[in-house]
Amino acid sequence: MPLPADSHVHSEWSWDARNVGSMVRSCARAVEIGLPAIAFTEHLDHTTWRVEIEGPYAMDHLTAIADPDGILTPPAFDASRYLESIARCRERFPDLRILSGLELGEPHRHESACTNVLRSGQFDRVLGSLHTLPDRGGFAEPWGIYPHRDAHEVVRDYLAGVSALVAESDLFEVLAHIDYPVRSWPTERAGPFDPAEFEEEFRDALRATAQTGRALEVNTRLPLQGIILTWWHEEGGDAITFGSDAHTPSFVGHGFVEAAHMAEAHGFRPGRHLYDLWGRVN
Repeated sequence: MPLPADSHVHSEWSWDARNVGSMVRSCARAVEIGLPAIAFTEHLDHTTWRVEIEGPYAMDHLTAIADPDGILTPPAFDASRYLESIARCRERFPDLRILSGLELGEPHRHESACTNVLRSGQFDRVLGSLHTLPDRGGFAEPWGIYPHRDAHEVVRDYLAGVSALVAESDLFEVLAHIDYPVRSWPTERAGPFDPAEFEEEFRDALRATAQTGRALEVNTRLPLQGIILTWWHEEGGDAITFGSDAHTPSFVGHGFVEAAHMAEAHGFRPGRHLYDLWGRVN
């Protein structure tokens, strides 16, 4: 089976990959493993949120940007220089389809700011993401909330937030990583993550997404559990994309063989072109 396009990749133009990402080396990696296309969906974030600056949840790439109180304000995105880099890579890798793109963080909270950037150039693939939730008078990512809230409540709030995201913003075409809170699920305290415990909430978020005609991303940063694709199909989802969420070149296309087989088993097939979204067939 041919590999699908990697529709969620970050390079040095994403604020959290400046020291580890490389557009050129990511393109070379895509060619090496036989990807038909790669989309550089760089972070466009405007939410200011709280991060841990010490202890087991501290992350160097976040603490380096946060202020002494642990408040992180994402740097501005340089759309002009990013698009120039896309053009250079297209010249350098003529046999690889290279898509420009953005990953909009919470666009329903920052419609005007996101719209201004989208109007600044051509962006072929635009993802919508929910990374943070309201917490203690501000915002935090799930991993920063789990230590002081019930983990099941955090996931339910996240999925409700996804429903709000797709209902309140029309700036994106693909919903990214619906299972984002699972990445930091506190297994030692809450036990293994079981999506069946959140079936109703997942179905609500998936149905809301399907009703807007958007695609669902199969994010391979953490393998998406197949039952979620089953629910997506049953709730009327018509299309999926695949995204490694790579922040380093070596992670481009990670887990795509397994993800493609899973998607096929759940009723989705490649489009007319290898770089197209996959559609449902039954």
